[in-house]
Amino acid sequence: MSNNDPRPETEAEGQMPDDAIDPSVENDSAPNPAAEGDVSDAEIEAELERELGMEDEVLKWKDMATRAAAELDNYRKRMAREKMDAIRYANQRLLEELLPVIDNFEMGMMAASQDQSSMIYQGMAMVQKQLGDFLSSQNVEEVQAEGQMFDPNLHDALSQQENAEVEEGTILQVMRKGYRLGDRLIRPANVIVAKAPEASEGGDGQ
Repeated sequence: MSNNDPRPETEAEGQMPDDAIDPSVENDSAPNPAAEGDVSDAEIEAELERELGMEDEVLKWKDMATRAAAELDNYRKRMAREKMDAIRYANQRLLEELLPVIDNFEMGMMAASQDQSSMIYQGMAMVQKQLGDFLSSQNVEEVQAEGQMFDPNLHDALSQQENAEVEEGTILQVMRKGYRLGDRLIRPANVIVAKAPEASEGGDGQ
């Protein structure tokens, strides 16, 4: 470099004077307290409340879904049970109408039994067996009555008779048979029930 260069030494060496630096450049690198300030307590509380509200909403819908699933399961079970009952008791009306016919047939059997060697009686006995097989196939069974204790759920008492030989309440005679279909009573048995003899006057031996 020539010593005749009129510029100052610092400028000649490529250095900028101090007054050439822009103050605004230095301020850009300084931290901004407003931008990096902490989140307020109110904002934190609002966020917590929002999250708790979402959790409550989730629990509410989960509970509703559980209840709906349980109700659907109960509905399916109820429909299956009703379907089974409908199949099981579908012939109940027919059987109820058939019972009086069976009653009359058995009365005819009693009359024909006076001559059990006759062809009429033997033919009726075969029909009676077929009727019994049919009832069994339909899950129909006769209500046990004679010699049993009277049960108002199964028996219909037509009258009472004094009887000292059996316990009071014992069924002495069946006037009309009763039947039930599975665990359902189709018709109660009409019966005569024993009662204790009344004490006669002076029966105390005085």
